[in-house]
Amino acid sequence: MKTFLVANPKGGSGKTTLATNLAGYFANRGRHVVLSDLDRQASSLSWLERRSEKNTPFIHSLNARDGNLKSLSAQINIIDSPAGLRGDKLTEAVKAADWVIVPMQSSMFDVDATRNFLSVLQEEKAVRKGRTFVAMVGMRVDGRTKAAQQLEDYLAESGFPVVGFLRNAQVYVRAAEEGLSIFDMPPSRVTRDLQQWSSLLQWMRVNDKKA
Repeated sequence: MKTFLVANPKGGSGKTTLATNLAGYFANRGRHVVLSDLDRQASSLSWLERRSEKNTPFIHSLNARDGNLKSLSAQINIIDSPAGLRGDKLTEAVKAADWVIVPMQSSMFDVDATRNFLSVLQEEKAVRKGRTFVAMVGMRVDGRTKAAQQLEDYLAESGFPVVGFLRNAQVYVRAAEEGLSIFDMPPSRVTRDLQQWSSLLQWMRVNDKKA
């Protein structure tokens, strides 16, 4: 089983958007996917409740707030974490993950909230030993803009790669409302968005040929 932890201490950074669309990507590739939710708001589990079992690939759910972060039967485990994840809970979640993906917006509020978190990640043993890979994804930002360049310049200092920028698009809002990912939609509707995901997906393949 391969485990992806989506984490950022800042609320509203795009964690659930990233987690649900990752789950949709792998489900559409025929993988046995479990979407685990650590957040008390349970936004990912609510998304799954809105998902049609008839018209979309099935994704299993796991309420991970009881401390069980893994499903032994899953091929792919996506963990959607809460804001403020820190301390022993952060260490446990990072230790369980093969990949940590940190979504981040370009405002200074987000930069300030994430700075210490990235420092903590650098010190996590699993990251230092190369057992857990970490990457950053710019959220709700056009990669061609000055804001994206400023964010990328800042993130370069973190020592973690920036593997994509996902724009602020209504297609993500509609997908969330319908329990869909962009990978469940007709490609003609999400051509630009699929292109923006390509570098993140390529990063995962480089680190694991089976991803």
